[in-house]
Amino acid sequence: MNTKKIRDYKSNLILTDLQRSILIGTLLGDGHLETQDNGKTYRLKVEHQLTQKDYLEWLHDQFKEWIGNGIRHRIKKNNKEYVLFNTYSHGAFRFYAQQFYVNRKKIIPKLIDKLLDPIALAIWYMDDGSWKSSHHKTFIIHSVGFVKKDLELVQKILEKKFGIKTSLHKQKEKYWRLYIKSESAETFRKIIEPYTSLIPSMQNKMGNIMPKK
Repeated sequence: MNTKKIRDYKSNLILTDLQRSILIGTLLGDGHLETQDNGKTYRLKVEHQLTQKDYLEWLHDQFKEWIGNGIRHRIKKNNKEYVLFNTYSHGAFRFYAQQFYVNRKKIIPKLIDKLLDPIALAIWYMDDGSWKSSHHKTFIIHSVGFVKKDLELVQKILEKKFGIKTSLHKQKEKYWRLYIKSESAETFRKIIEPYTSLIPSMQNKMGNIMPKK
């Protein structure tokens, strides 16, 4: 029940800069915003497989003051176990829902050049990325939920803001993945590793491009 005590508590909540960046990253990835009052307020829902529980716990800790019911477990029809949490519904998420959703379908925001920073990029990768292989020595973001035109915009921003060159690889006829070109792999790694290094389960996504000094 949305008691007065909870309402008063929620009225004092403000997203920090770090939380905003993490929010942007997870909305590019696996996170979702849901509304229960026709868009007046939204709540963030985050879910990952049990094998990435440490990552889910880290995300939970970043939003702990926004969460009232802790981490939950569930088993899906594929018999895999997942861990998840959702935040309080709050008006602070409305702006991001307006940027990331059109008719309930997730899109790349037109303001992505202003929203995307190293933290958001790292979160996106931790949500949807993978190490290509020891042969190719580079990274992939499995951006299959977005249309090619939006991803082409992201490509331009990645090169302009971060010096990261990418290509788009088609998957299953209609989906596209962001492929970090080998020449930019080390640049990409240096940007995201300060954040991926915090999560043990993410280390298998980082590969081993070059020895650390």
